[in-house]
Amino acid sequence: MAELALFGGEATRSKPWPAWPVHDERDIAALTEVIRSGNWGGFPYPGPQTRRFLDAFIEMQRGRYAVAVMNGTLTLEVALRAAGIGWGDEVIVPAYSFQATAAAPIMAGAIPVIVDIEADTFCIDPKAIEAAITERTRAIIPVHVASQMADMSAIMAIAEAHNLVVIEDAAHAHGAFWDGHGAGALGQFGSFSMQSTKIMTAGEGGVLLCQTEEQAWRAASIVDCGRPHDPSGALKIQGGNYRMTELQAALLNIAIERFPSQFQQREEMADYMDEALSEVDGVRLLRRDPRHQKRAVYCYSFAIDPQIFGATNAVVARALLAEGIPCDRGYDPMYRYELFQPMASRLAVPSAFPQYFDYEAMRLPVVERVSGAEAMWLGEEIFRAGASGVDDVISALRKVQAALTREPSLAERISAS
Repeated sequence: MAELALFGGEATRSKPWPAWPVHDERDIAALTEVIRSGNWGGFPYPGPQTRRFLDAFIEMQRGRYAVAVMNGTLTLEVALRAAGIGWGDEVIVPAYSFQATAAAPIMAGAIPVIVDIEADTFCIDPKAIEAAITERTRAIIPVHVASQMADMSAIMAIAEAHNLVVIEDAAHAHGAFWDGHGAGALGQFGSFSMQSTKIMTAGEGGVLLCQTEEQAWRAASIVDCGRPHDPSGALKIQGGNYRMTELQAALLNIAIERFPSQFQQREEMADYMDEALSEVDGVRLLRRDPRHQKRAVYCYSFAIDPQIFGATNAVVARALLAEGIPCDRGYDPMYRYELFQPMASRLAVPSAFPQYFDYEAMRLPVVERVSGAEAMWLGEEIFRAGASGVDDVISALRKVQAALTREPSLAERISAS
């Protein structure tokens, strides 16, 4: 049996993975054009590069209106404010997401109500949403996490029944489709990130899709220091400078040209990964709803059975990394997330509503099991490396599983390494 790379054995893969972000002379030419124009920033808003990108993004996601924002964290806050959500309002969020999903309501003056996820999708559980609704609930922020999409059909039905705003956190879901609709274009708002690791990037940046023109006017005003963006100039809102720059937009105009072929390659290799992982004992593929028609692979997620592997996901991920496989175990539960610290902030909401922030007492069983033992995430670069990338993942996973099965005490050694 081959020794694990973590303890001196030969790594399964030593060949470099495809670099990210992808760039070539087109990016240099696009930036040069903007630099020579003298119009580098975001004012007047939106600039020609930004408008061109927004039009292309709307077409790609089959959205209606779009607003460009400095980053994909602010898009969530802007959406909440544009919807009139603020002090004391409740916003339902999943326990399994980046901290920004729960921080955005606080930044808007609202209360994040954290609920559990589905074990077979890692996305927010519609039944948990229903159970969390109160007379103060104003919005739901479903998250399309890793390579999965939340059940938007069920969520939109709940929202309609209770007159709630839906803000899709689609930071991972560029190009994804649900039942004929682009991710981010099903709810009243859809928030996208163009941060460095995202599958469409300008280093930073964000896009907010809006269902109505008035929502877009309100959002644009918030982004553009409160300047009115409605034709009459009568819409006055307190805003800040959250504008995307023309330099960012120029890079995104090239990125969106590359995107279709990159998306197709990732999706094809994800299908191949599904087939390959289905043959590995102790691996559970996540449920792919037939309405989830196009899958965006920001990361690829699956689950392991720690009883069969003889170790938790953190141990398996540590061993796989040493084998040359880019992976991790995903998010901590939001109420255990080191970066999510509302009680350490000077924002008023936690002190005014302490009953919502007793995270020491919070226990959501599905997310704790998924995060603490089962979830595995694979980096997107694997899916741009062709079939050999997938094959290397499977070889490394089998190697790690065999080693853990052969030597039960190995899990402790890996944890301590």
